[in-house]
Parts: sequence; structure tokens; C-alpha cells
Amino acid sequence: MADYIEIKDLLVRTIIGVNAEEREKRQDVLINLKFEVDLRAAGESDSMNDAVNYKTICKQVLHFTEKSSFLLVEKLAAEIAWISLSDSRVQRVWVTVEKPGALRFSRSVGVTIERCQKDRPS
Repeated sequence: MADYIEIKDLLVRTIIGVNAEEREKRQDVLINLKFEVDLRAAGESDSMNDAVNYKTICKQVLHFTEKSSFLLVEKLAAEIAWISLSDSRVQRVWVTVEKPGALRFSRSVGVTIERCQKDRPS
């Protein structure tokens, strides 16, 4: 049995992309996170001590992303995954990073990655 916490459509402005104009000014990036977490203890106790503080993770992701400057959305997604997995109660994370308007005639372009605790770099 798996439980999930989902954070949808975090809108952040950052430097991302390979083209010269993308390196000069911040652009919108949408981030979606899905954490696999055992929520049973929190569901029974109603205590924050038993819960994953997703607000804290979200703040870390936002702060990191605003200050980052990557060429590839793949790299940004991977770094966000490691931030999310820094809470050992997050067993697995799915990270989607999208660049709205990156392609003409497309609402958005993005990547989705999945990482788990055993994937974390040492």
C-alpha cells in the first residue's frame, strides 16, 4: 500500500535553457511533486511530529530553483528530487518540471523523473 502527497503547479522564475536569450532573463517554470510517504502514523496521531512537512520541502525547492541557473530541465528536476528525498520519510518522488511556452504551438514542454531513497548520491 502506498500513500502520496502531491504539490501541483508551483510557479517559479529561474534561469533555464541553452539559448543566449534564456541565459539572460528569468522565465517561468512549473513544478509538480508527488511524494510516496507512509501516512498511517500521521493519519492516526493527527500530529505534525508524524507528518512530512511538505511546506518546508516546498520552500527549499522554491528557494533553490529561484537561485539556480541550469541549461537543462532534466538537471533541475534531478536536483529537486534530491532536495525532496532529504526527508528520509519520503520514500520516492516524482518531479515534473515544465517550461510553459518553450515550443511554438505548445502550452508547455517538460520532463518527469522518478527517484527513490536508494538512488540518492552518497
